[in-house]
Amino acid sequence: MGGRILLIEDEGNILEAISFILSRAGWQVQGHGNGATALDAVARTRPDMIVLDVMLPGCSGLEILRALRQRPETAALPVVMLTAKGQLKDRETALELGADAYLTKPFSNADLLATVALLAQSRAESGRA
Repeated sequence: MGGRILLIEDEGNILEAISFILSRAGWQVQGHGNGATALDAVARTRPDMIVLDVMLPGCSGLEILRALRQRPETAALPVVMLTAKGQLKDRETALELGADAYLTKPFSNADLLATVALLAQSRAESGRA
């Protein structure tokens, strides 16, 4: 597996843990902790996938997701929402806005890795790699 993942997460310990997990699985991970500048980070890093928290300073993950889906260059970019917001309504909202997957904290390392691998495989098979 592998590729570039932009991890947009404002909690330092969670960012570090997820970066370690994904890096160990062969991904190049770049972290970003501010919702207000997340879209600039996406444009700058040109990731193959985004792992996105919902509750961020400056701009929510849902607002970022909405903006990503409205832009032609990021409309098909795989986005995994990873959040403490586990209510059904939160999940439905994220999926309606175009999230490819929705994982809640606490999450298992195996679930995160399986989700990322599945999205990467789907992307490769659809020719968007």
